[in-house]
Amino acid sequence: MKRNQTHVTEFILIGFSMFPELQPFLFVMFFIMYILTLMGNMLIMIVIGLDQSLHVPMYIFLFALSVSETFYGFAIVPKMLVDLVSVSKIISFAGCAAQMIFFHGLGGTNCLILTCMGYDRYLAICYPLRYPILMNVRVIVWLVAISWVGGFLISLTEAAVVFTVPYCSSNTINHFFCHMRTVVKLACSDDNTAEMIVSVTSTVGLAGSFLFIMLTYAFILSTILSIPSTESRQKAFSTCASHLTVVIVHYGFATIFNFKSNTSLDNDALVSLPYTIITPFLSPMIFTLRNKDIKIALKKAVSQKKFSSMI
Repeated sequence: MKRNQTHVTEFILIGFSMFPELQPFLFVMFFIMYILTLMGNMLIMIVIGLDQSLHVPMYIFLFALSVSETFYGFAIVPKMLVDLVSVSKIISFAGCAAQMIFFHGLGGTNCLILTCMGYDRYLAICYPLRYPILMNVRVIVWLVAISWVGGFLISLTEAAVVFTVPYCSSNTINHFFCHMRTVVKLACSDDNTAEMIVSVTSTVGLAGSFLFIMLTYAFILSTILSIPSTESRQKAFSTCASHLTVVIVHYGFATIFNFKSNTSLDNDALVSLPYTIITPFLSPMIFTLRNKDIKIALKKAVSQKKFSSMI
């Protein structure tokens, strides 16, 4: 055993304590980014909900992604903001477990919904005539449900592994939230099985979904290049541009974060910022600014004063 058997009942989140002079600035910056992220996701959900022309598979998946990302930020950002302006940075054992389950569950859900969106674009472009049959309402509901269930099933399994190992005197987490790999390294057992299971599961899940998306885009690209009309090629690719951009940002930052977590825990809070704060902030902006249909629907809603009627 690594330490005396003094069971841990709470954890201390170090977060950004190593930068005390920057904490007020970080609080303001993260608070503004969080509010803008919420507003962006809410805007997408409202626009899709109001505009009948957007009640198609691509935008139903986008609606589901916005819902998931809204709860994803809620799992960690409010606690992080409170810790930035408070002396006590304590989180209970149960609170840590709940935060871990929801953060990783919603993160997994985001990855699976992005995968579903890639599959949807693959069917729409490669099988346009059969697309309405292959991607009907029932299939959409099943894919969204599987994304949520799958994300939380993986998260619950990993959390069960993390919290079945004993935790003794060390309760200081070098992070601003209860990240699985950071927490499991505090276990007082010399058996590294739990850490290995968490690392392998996270890596395989992340790599698997990314490779599936890349495979769908390989077929999409092949189909688009075979289209004789330049205008038709551009139109087909434009339906994928925003999704592909978000995929590159999401999985790029996630890969850096997971690679860093596997090698060292130094400055883990700083390394995780692009994945936990910046990516959710950029995602609604990309889907809004780079999507012609969303911009048209937004302008229509504003001109018809639909937003004011909802207040």
